[in-house]
Amino acid sequence: MNLPAEPPRDCPHCPRLAAFIAGWRAREPEWFNAPVPTFVPPQGDAAVRLLVVGLAPGLRGANRTGRPFTGDFAGTLLYNTLIRFGFARGAFDARPDDGLQLVDAAITNAVRCVPPENRPTGSEVATCRRHYLTPTLARFPNLKAVVTLGTIAHQATVRALDCRARELPFSHGAAQTAGSLRIFSSYHCSRYNTNTGRLTETMFAEVFRRAREFLGSE
Repeated sequence: MNLPAEPPRDCPHCPRLAAFIAGWRAREPEWFNAPVPTFVPPQGDAAVRLLVVGLAPGLRGANRTGRPFTGDFAGTLLYNTLIRFGFARGAFDARPDDGLQLVDAAITNAVRCVPPENRPTGSEVATCRRHYLTPTLARFPNLKAVVTLGTIAHQATVRALDCRARELPFSHGAAQTAGSLRIFSSYHCSRYNTNTGRLTETMFAEVFRRAREFLGSE
């Protein structure tokens, strides 16, 4: 059975996440408050050669704005890095109408709905992987590379590609082959990781430099 790559606004698969979003719809009716769709370039799916996979929407970031990594600190680092390496053009202004466009790339999350305390359960990750991440990876006919942000996003991506997570373990800066794709792994670009020094801008940039080098060699 072919599954849709994008969830409906009232996705029923994870009751805890649906209830959490319903509560925020009541509190903040002007927010997006729904599963966040994959951000794609204006040229469409066939133009995508790189997919960036994050963990889940931030409460006051993508859950508020409706665009991945838009409205929180992580997005500033991610989009500025994408612009630097030619995966995006324009200026990132933390608004979905800022005019920024992706080039060669798309951005999605392993879990499409905002989880309480930014912590999805294992069953929620598995459910979203089965229903949405797997078909998202399949929707791009020219996909060559994936950048995974953090352990959960990495493991979800590996499993969505029908590989074993223990055979392709997460390690920052690693580049591994999964089927026909090359997976580049990075610590998540969260404020916590950058504030603690676990991830520096230089470390993050190096991951995308290697992805650009790989795609440039095709």
